[in-house]
Amino acid sequence: MDIELAEIRRRTVSVNEYLDGLGEPFREKFSVRKQTYKVNQEVVNQLKKFADKYVIVAFSAEWCKDCAANIPVLALISEATGLEVRIFGGLMKDPLSHTRKWRIPPSPPEVETFRVDKIPLIILFSKEGKEVGKIIENPMEPTLEEELLTIILEKSS
Repeated sequence: MDIELAEIRRRTVSVNEYLDGLGEPFREKFSVRKQTYKVNQEVVNQLKKFADKYVIVAFSAEWCKDCAANIPVLALISEATGLEVRIFGGLMKDPLSHTRKWRIPPSPPEVETFRVDKIPLIILFSKEGKEVGKIIENPMEPTLEEELLTIILEKSS
């Protein structure tokens, strides 16, 4: 899927704005993860070389344990590499609908555009707006930074 990055930037917040905007007790849970996680510095150093070529767009919800585990790590990766990370937050399930998983609003309408099923949905785009790869819920590699690097290296080889 191709996207218009200017429009995505307008409709999202940076990962740190997202984390700062979380209400209690969610902010604390996300914050503890950010404070205690140690990024793999070797992998981060390799990611830095590609930071100006890619943008990460992620879908998240305060109540989601996988989001609490991975979104703070994206913030650390962003801070360490300069990689831009944009968040569509506030996803809420729609228990009253048999046809739609997410209630819109408060969930952004992009949950349908991007066919979001499980979260976090982390999508890596080139600066030209082309989808390069995605991570659904949790990375398959040992760490999120390793998974991102694997996706980038596969696409650039």
